[in-house]
Amino acid sequence: MPGLPPDPGAPLISGIGVATGFGFGKDSLRRGLYGGENAFDRLRRPGRQCPEGSGAGAPFIGVELPEVPALLAPRVARSAGLGAQVAVAVLDEAWREAGLAALEPERIGLIVGGANLQSREQMLARQAYAERLAFLPPRHGYGFFDTDLAAVCCGHFPIRGFAHTLGGASASGTLAVLEAVAAVKSGRVDACIALGALQDVSMFDLQGMRALGALGSERYAGQPGLACRPFDRDRDGFIYGESSAALVIQRSDSVPAGQGYAAVAGGAQLVDGERGTNPSAAGQRRVLAAALAQAGLAPEQIDYINAHATGTPRGDDTELELYRQAGLAGAWINASKSLIGHGLSAAGAVETAAVALQMRDGRLHATRNLDNPLDPALRWVRGEPREQAVRHALKLSFGFGGINTALALRVPGERG
Repeated sequence: MPGLPPDPGAPLISGIGVATGFGFGKDSLRRGLYGGENAFDRLRRPGRQCPEGSGAGAPFIGVELPEVPALLAPRVARSAGLGAQVAVAVLDEAWREAGLAALEPERIGLIVGGANLQSREQMLARQAYAERLAFLPPRHGYGFFDTDLAAVCCGHFPIRGFAHTLGGASASGTLAVLEAVAAVKSGRVDACIALGALQDVSMFDLQGMRALGALGSERYAGQPGLACRPFDRDRDGFIYGESSAALVIQRSDSVPAGQGYAAVAGGAQLVDGERGTNPSAAGQRRVLAAALAQAGLAPEQIDYINAHATGTPRGDDTELELYRQAGLAGAWINASKSLIGHGLSAAGAVETAAVALQMRDGRLHATRNLDNPLDPALRWVRGEPREQAVRHALKLSFGFGGINTALALRVPGERG
């Protein structure tokens, strides 16, 4: 496929804010990814573990965030949920880096990727007020909507263009990036923030996903660091990880030279008609082809893939089939979930941030626990980080309900 001329107006990631189990901020994420160790342990937030005697199995493991920076005014903080407080923290980092204070508030938009974001806090509220409903705080009447998270962000920052939430299960964060790109390309706003919101899961959510066979890991309950094993023969499911990320999208020609991360060259979202959890190889091939076509790229031009890589048996097998059949066997592949866990709604945005940081660094993090790859012939980054220049990268995200997404990223200023 012939190269295309440079596109000076291509949407660009101009600011990143992120929170994972490694801490708040891009530097914490970099250190954690390149350090190669995860922090998986028993989940400890109230409402995350099933009661003794419930028959639910081993305690749930994963990774939770450290203390959230106190950025909200005390009056707002008292009524804001965990997800909203985390959203403000990551948005603050991205906002400052992109210099959004210099823009007209009416020219800034916000898309919050995620749905059913406050399950744990709603469960705790039901438990606390079930016998005294008359005393339920009035704020619950608006706070249970996911849009309250967007409202908290727009109250803290001068965002006056548009703001809404967007749900796509575990593809929500990537969908938010796609919609932010579309808003900037259309001229609707000058800058749009794609925010992958923290999915605050409860024990019911975790147990439901365990019952589906999607959530690990009873096998590694005594050795949590070994639990998340994408593309390894001993994988047994995904491991939950609290996380969130904000990515500021602007036109390349509006960002000072050298200040952007990666240009979004193309992207797509397509469904395959599956209601439940079954992935579709055909659906994944279609969305990949659509994203590459929009970017003007051939599969062999892709240097690096940040895989969806949940570590579920069916999911990993289907994704490997995609790489082999789509001509991507020459790309380097890693799996960020092996280190930060699966952020569900947030995952696509957090992992897109990881892609952009690695592209800037010219370095790819290793996939943890990839001891016996399902397909040793593919180019896995494992053992140690790899120094690697990346011109073109792919980020893939798939969600329950047959939702398939793909993003093609490239070095700023290049095309094709």
